[in-house]
Amino acid sequence: MSKRKNKAKVAVLKTRSSTVIDDYKELMHLADYQKALPKKYETLLKLNLSWSLYYPACSTQPWQLEGVLKTLVDDGYKNLHPVENRTVVTDVWKGAQGNKWLPILKKYNQKYEPLTEVEWVKFKPKSHMLAMNHLYEGTHKIPKMFMSKNVIHFPTIKTHGHTVMTGAMKNAFGGLITTRRHHSHKMIHEVLVDLLQIQKEIHPGIFAVMDGTVTGDGAGPRTMIPKIKNYILASSDQVAIDAISAKMMGYDPMRIKFIKLAHDMGLGIGDVDQIEIVGEDIKNVNFNFTTKKSPVIFWDQMLRKKIKFIEPLLFHTPLFKLAIFGSAFYHDHIWYNIVGRHRINKFMKTPWGRLWQKYK
Repeated sequence: MSKRKNKAKVAVLKTRSSTVIDDYKELMHLADYQKALPKKYETLLKLNLSWSLYYPACSTQPWQLEGVLKTLVDDGYKNLHPVENRTVVTDVWKGAQGNKWLPILKKYNQKYEPLTEVEWVKFKPKSHMLAMNHLYEGTHKIPKMFMSKNVIHFPTIKTHGHTVMTGAMKNAFGGLITTRRHHSHKMIHEVLVDLLQIQKEIHPGIFAVMDGTVTGDGAGPRTMIPKIKNYILASSDQVAIDAISAKMMGYDPMRIKFIKLAHDMGLGIGDVDQIEIVGEDIKNVNFNFTTKKSPVIFWDQMLRKKIKFIEPLLFHTPLFKLAIFGSAFYHDHIWYNIVGRHRINKFMKTPWGRLWQKYK
């Protein structure tokens, strides 16, 4: 039986650095967010931390967090839970500080709740899993606090070397799998679909607010070229918002495996022709983005999928610590200082860069 609703709606607005907070409020109301998120339930704010250091378009932007949070508070939402998890190469507290989330949360009297500090419990989905049972049979855990709560995702319009692009569906990756989630890379598209099924089982309401003020082109999710596009998106359909984001980037959404899988399984709408777009007319929008792979992602895929005898030796033994060190050293100390800082300095001279500097 199909789980698909009759239609999907995605709100899209153009914005400016001087109006972005108010524009987020208009965006969320255009997307009927209060219908998607019943107030009788507590609500998770699932942030996105792709790098502990700040890099434009990499992680949840401070104005994205403030715009959504102010709208929720103004509209009477209570019991909000801003959360994020670590990866093997990120730190939840360093990232929250580096990306300027903590002063915003303090301003709106919200407590940051890293998923490294909450209880995780074993979870057996009722839905048929495409990959999770194969990868984590009997060992899959989710945060206990996620059960019976709404969730809002905070993705960014950007490319991703593992999945072509990343968005709302990929944002659940950091919340519903522990730091062992790097093992999912060899079946990443199927895993994202599995996670959407799990979300539909545990969350009474699901919503996504995507920032496209500063987007990422190239070797995502970290070593991208920041490009200012001045768009923001919102939807209660996680497949649809990713499809529209992909379309705006210049991709055919139905040729991206996780979007097509989710569409075909009735988990949302991936066909742009079946999606109602409110706000801006984007039929002629095409960023002409091209997904590239950083050396880290290239070798991750090569060793997991091509040179398969290496995988159990490198990824399932203490040798993996060397891979973690190599990734962190390359990104944080080599690429960030040689390439990243030049791009950041250029970004800081833009209206969005000046807005970023205004945050404490």
